[in-house]
Amino acid sequence: MGLIGWIVLGAIVGWAANLVVGGRDRRPQGCIVSILVGIAGAFLGGWLFQLATGHPQDFGWNFSSFGIALVGAVILLAVLSLFRNAGRRG
Repeated sequence: MGLIGWIVLGAIVGWAANLVVGGRDRRPQGCIVSILVGIAGAFLGGWLFQLATGHPQDFGWNFSSFGIALVGAVILLAVLSLFRNAGRRG
């Protein structure tokens, strides 16, 4: 997948992950943040997929790549949300 493909997939995955993690009280994030979260989530999801199965994930335009990237982005946003909420309490 080329650079433009990563950016488009990252934007879609980042937006979807923000909807999943944030729920009704979600904070809107900008396009650049969505792209970065989506791309980082794709790397995280691919890495976790490889750890779990022993097979690398070849990212392309398909539902399995989208799902793996979405899971990685949701995990990333959930962890970031935990750190953000812990900082507010302390």
